[in-house]
Amino acid sequence: MDLEVCVDSVESAIAAESGGAHRVELCSDLLEGGITPGAGLIASVRRRIAIGLFVMIRPRGGDFCYTDLEFDVMREEIAHVRHLGADGVALGVLDQQGFVDVARTRQLVDFARPLPVTFHRAIDMTPDPLAALEDVLATGACRIITSGGAPSVTRGITEITRMVRAAKGRIAIMLGGGITPATITTIAQATGATAFHASARTVFLSPVCFRKQDMAMGDLRNREYRRFTVREESVRELMSALERLDRKRPAVQLV
Repeated sequence: MDLEVCVDSVESAIAAESGGAHRVELCSDLLEGGITPGAGLIASVRRRIAIGLFVMIRPRGGDFCYTDLEFDVMREEIAHVRHLGADGVALGVLDQQGFVDVARTRQLVDFARPLPVTFHRAIDMTPDPLAALEDVLATGACRIITSGGAPSVTRGITEITRMVRAAKGRIAIMLGGGITPATITTIAQATGATAFHASARTVFLSPVCFRKQDMAMGDLRNREYRRFTVREESVRELMSALERLDRKRPAVQLV
C-alpha cells in the first residue's frame, strides 16, 4: 500500500513524513487545486524530509490547456525542481476539447527524465477518464491520480474500478479526492487500488487577534483568518488503515 500526502508547507511535509507517508506532493495555493511552489519552499522541504518529494508543475490555476509561453514556463520549472532535488513531478496537459494532449505531455515527460512523472487530476476534467487512461499511457507517465472523474473518490468508485482493471499494472492508479481515514478502507476494498493521495489537512484559526471587517485580499471571505495544515495524527490514521488492509490480504504462495 502506498500513501502520498499533498502538502503546501514545510510544517505539513514534516508532519506527513512523521505520520508514515511514503511520499509528498508539494504544491502552493491548494485552494486553486495546487500550482508550482516557489524554489525556497522546495529547497526547504527537501532539506527537512527524506521521503519521496514530487513537485506540482502547474503555472496557474484554472484549466489545463496552456499557451506556448506557459508551456515554456513548465519546462523551466521542471529544470529547477530537478536541480533542487525533487524525486519526481506531477503535471497534466489537456487540449481545447478537454482531451489529454499526448504530444505536449510526452514532451514534458521526456524533458523530465530521469524523474518520473505523475499525471495529476487533470484526467478527471476529461470527457472520459477511462479512455484518457490510454492517452496518459502513451505519454510515458508512470502514475495517474484520479477520483474517477467525480467530485470525490466515493462518488467515482465505479469508474475508478474500471480504470484499475483497464490499467492491468501498466501504470499506477492512485486515488485522490476525499481520501480520509473513514473512507480509505471501503474505497480500497471496492476498487482494488493500492495507492492513495490524500491532503490530510486540518483548518485552524489564524493567531492574529485583530480582524478587519469587510476587507479581503482575495475572493474568499475570511480566508485571511484561516490556515490549513497537515496533522501527523491524520496521516498516522490513514497509514494504520492501510496497514490493517495489508495484513488482511492473502499471502502470495511461491511455487
